[in-house]
Amino acid sequence: MATITRSRRATIVKEAAQIRMHCQRQGRTIERTVTAIRNALPEVTALEAWRLALGWSRADTIAQISDLYLADGLLPPGPSQSMLCRWEHDPHEWPGREYTAMLCRAYGARPVQLGLPHSGNNDLETLGPTPKIRYGRADVEACEAPARKEVVVMTTSAGLPAVRESLHLALLADPAGSSAITELAEAAVEHYALNYSKHPPHILFTEVRTARNLLTEALTTHSVEETVAAEMRRSIGWLSALLGNLAFHLDDASGARAHLTTAGTYGTRTGDARLTAWACGAQSMVARATRQFARALTHAEEGLAHAPAGLARAQLHAWALLPALAELGRADEADAALAAAGRELEADAVGEAPGRFGFDAAEYALHEAEAHLSLGRTEQAAVRAEASVSHAAVGTPGWAASVLVLAQTEAALRPADAAQRALDVLERVPAARLRSTSRARLVRLDAALATTPAAGVDDLHERVRSMPPAINDHGAAASA
Repeated sequence: MATITRSRRATIVKEAAQIRMHCQRQGRTIERTVTAIRNALPEVTALEAWRLALGWSRADTIAQISDLYLADGLLPPGPSQSMLCRWEHDPHEWPGREYTAMLCRAYGARPVQLGLPHSGNNDLETLGPTPKIRYGRADVEACEAPARKEVVVMTTSAGLPAVRESLHLALLADPAGSSAITELAEAAVEHYALNYSKHPPHILFTEVRTARNLLTEALTTHSVEETVAAEMRRSIGWLSALLGNLAFHLDDASGARAHLTTAGTYGTRTGDARLTAWACGAQSMVARATRQFARALTHAEEGLAHAPAGLARAQLHAWALLPALAELGRADEADAALAAAGRELEADAVGEAPGRFGFDAAEYALHEAEAHLSLGRTEQAAVRAEASVSHAAVGTPGWAASVLVLAQTEAALRPADAAQRALDVLERVPAARLRSTSRARLVRLDAALATTPAAGVDDLHERVRSMPPAINDHGAAASA
């Protein structure tokens, strides 16, 4: 096969994405999409075409295969992106029987459809797309690293799974738990919370769930000293809170409620008022997203009943009580909640904290902006949205949320600016990192601009209409 240049490879990926979106609009199957990609791009092999037709990156495929191993109760042997690259492009490199089966299961295809009959695995055709296999060694060695020096991003490709692995190893050495285990569990929660926005939600969900399962198994299969067990339960509660937030950001409201209810239960049982309050605040957020504003207000008030003074109460006032009251049109009470949040922030010695469970100036301004928007105070909303944008790092989920709220304030008077802001978000934030909340803001903005003949509006409408769901009907996450 002739060598394909880097620029041509980039063009292929872009054109394949356009073909996939066109086929989605036509309601075509994945198999027909594969055919369309290969007809238009003859350089693309069948194996690569299936991945492109699904809209997956190589990292997504590797993650899917790892999930399949875990679902079978096995530790994934860890095929690498470089291995998959060689299987897709090198006619002399083929996956072994085990990886062929896993590729078939991940893609929902047969070996012959993936162009893999020459690997000596034709007997897999009789297994169907979802065979159960034993755990074995990989048949293909990992590719050598590229000549250029690689940069390892510790919070993604290395740091994230390493935390889970450390917890697993510690529990293997001390299965009945210990003070070291509780410290490690707390460190895992802290790592996941501080780096929450640096990972696609579906990737982080798997890691957090695995960590929680490790702690749960230790508690249910061994006699654990009560003081140690109590701390392990507290960590299980915080991990459940993370799972609830992640489920919500993956547009799974019912799953979010289940995990957050568990978090609140563990918070109450362990006497962790901060956990109980935060879980209630998150429940309020989920209720608002499903337009259950009275329930959202109830959850917010329950959270405030538990929230410690200072930053925790400021967060509950701004994140839960304020928006619930604003959605109900109770302007005076909303203003009182905002003032209370300000007083609690002033009384706190630090004034802000990082991470998923923290609260900072960008989030405070964002909640204030959205409350003003709900109450029809467009100018005030714009000022606070701009403040939120100024405090957020470009390209992060928080930045995307702030920019989209600012765009909503511009929709009526400056529709072209609003559309361009939204398009900028779609260019800078990959689909896998676009949370359900930002997706909802995009949909609302698109509806507000629907009848406006302004530059960029039609492009935005098409982008929103063809935007892949966070999790599709086949359970696959949006591609990064």
